[in-house]
Amino acid sequence: MSKQTEKIQELIELRAKARLGGGEKAIDKQHERGKYTARERIAMLLDEGSFEEMDMFVTHRCHNFGMEKKQYMGDGVVTGYGTIAGRLVYVFAQDFTVNAGSLSETMALKICKVMDAAMKVGAPVIGLNDSGGARIQEGINALAGYSEIFQRNIMASGVIPQISGIFGPCAGGAVYSPALTDFTLMMEGTSYMFLTGPAVVKTVLGEVVTQEELGGASVHSTKSGVTHFTAKTEEEAMAMIKQLLSYIPQNNLEKTPRVECTDPIDRKDDYLNEIIPDNPNMPYDMYEVIASIVDNGEFFEVQPNFAKNIIVGFARFNGESVGIVANQPKQLAGVLDCNASRKGARFVRFCDAFNIPIVTLVDVPGFLPGTGQEYNAVILHGAKLLYAFGECTVPKVTVTLRKSYGGSHIVMSCKQLRGDMNYAWPSAEIAVMGAAGAAAVLYAKEAKALKEEKGPEAAKAFIAEKEEEYTKLFANPYNAAKYGYIDDVIEPRNTRFRIIRALDQLADKRMTNPAKKHGNIPL
Repeated sequence: MSKQTEKIQELIELRAKARLGGGEKAIDKQHERGKYTARERIAMLLDEGSFEEMDMFVTHRCHNFGMEKKQYMGDGVVTGYGTIAGRLVYVFAQDFTVNAGSLSETMALKICKVMDAAMKVGAPVIGLNDSGGARIQEGINALAGYSEIFQRNIMASGVIPQISGIFGPCAGGAVYSPALTDFTLMMEGTSYMFLTGPAVVKTVLGEVVTQEELGGASVHSTKSGVTHFTAKTEEEAMAMIKQLLSYIPQNNLEKTPRVECTDPIDRKDDYLNEIIPDNPNMPYDMYEVIASIVDNGEFFEVQPNFAKNIIVGFARFNGESVGIVANQPKQLAGVLDCNASRKGARFVRFCDAFNIPIVTLVDVPGFLPGTGQEYNAVILHGAKLLYAFGECTVPKVTVTLRKSYGGSHIVMSCKQLRGDMNYAWPSAEIAVMGAAGAAAVLYAKEAKALKEEKGPEAAKAFIAEKEEEYTKLFANPYNAAKYGYIDDVIEPRNTRFRIIRALDQLADKRMTNPAKKHGNIPL
């Protein structure tokens, strides 16, 4: 055997060893937990045969606490690039079989190298997290490694899409990288995220809580809104990441990928002409409206279990990717609150950063009242949504289906927040407030006088009459249309066609905000 052949053989053997990560026993343990390894996850995510690994032979440099005896090639993270549906992506997958996937200085350098490469060429970064946190043996070097990653997350924000998958533990400082990325997905039952674990919570507060109760997928998808998606299996998780990527561009300078549209653009849905109940206090399902107007009824929802009174997600109109923001009358009558406002605002800002037009479907009676909301700064959270729509320069098409009252009318992409095309159905009610509230305020003195003179029934009848007057004046779209605040009143069954026409007209829209370092969004 020649020396060259020997060297090639050595390379083959080293590669085989590196691919084993922490070894066969550690891989078996990972499988026993119902989890895949880092490389298995990458194979599921990327197009077959497309993965090009980087830094396979990197090892850590720590000599404390006997760590020099625990050297594994790759050092706990698999990094590289490949394609998804033929489109370039960069990926890093933490390897729990190596030191529980704990972050070392060199592991951080590997992740940073991948992120830097993605920024250079303008391609998405996908991080698959499964880590016990910072490698304690490395002390401040591990913390510095996290900081380097976070700085890159911040610089990449709004430039390239960043997606985080949580496939195991993600605790302490590790949680901040996913929090800084655009979208986070968690595994149900096998992943968790928290800053301080159950042991610390018990020591400091005396509160007994499990990992799942403190930071499981169910908590973060329903209560905190930290995660955008959850999956029952890792196969489902990879499919969701692929589907998400199909709606978004490679970077902030590109448009979204277009797909062939097989759904007629002039398709009418007569059901929409009947969907609004006669009783203004009765709900209907906004999901039915969305399904009837988008291409082939396909809607990819974001944060489906959090703040259900607002719906956000991706769909297509005539093959073009669009972000949808819609009030949901079936949940809290579609009112806006703290959580709905920040959910909507973050989604709008993502769409704006990545050139994705926004279609807003409005049926909002107002903001949720009460001390709970006011103490939790509903003013600031509502202002986030207001700021997001006002700052946004992508094409914006708004359709008001029914109620649009007061401040909530303004924050839902009204004409004065630079809405490009604002449509209304004939059932739209655009006013400062509902008829009952308006009549009570406007005619309080008269009602009081009548009550004293002729009794409560007379006062009640008077207010009912005034409510009807107010309804005739304002519970329709024509008053707003008279001032040009609504561009057209449309027949509900034609909504799909009108939206597509509007988006087509706006395809070459150019708008820039005033030159500045950045705005100061209310946080």
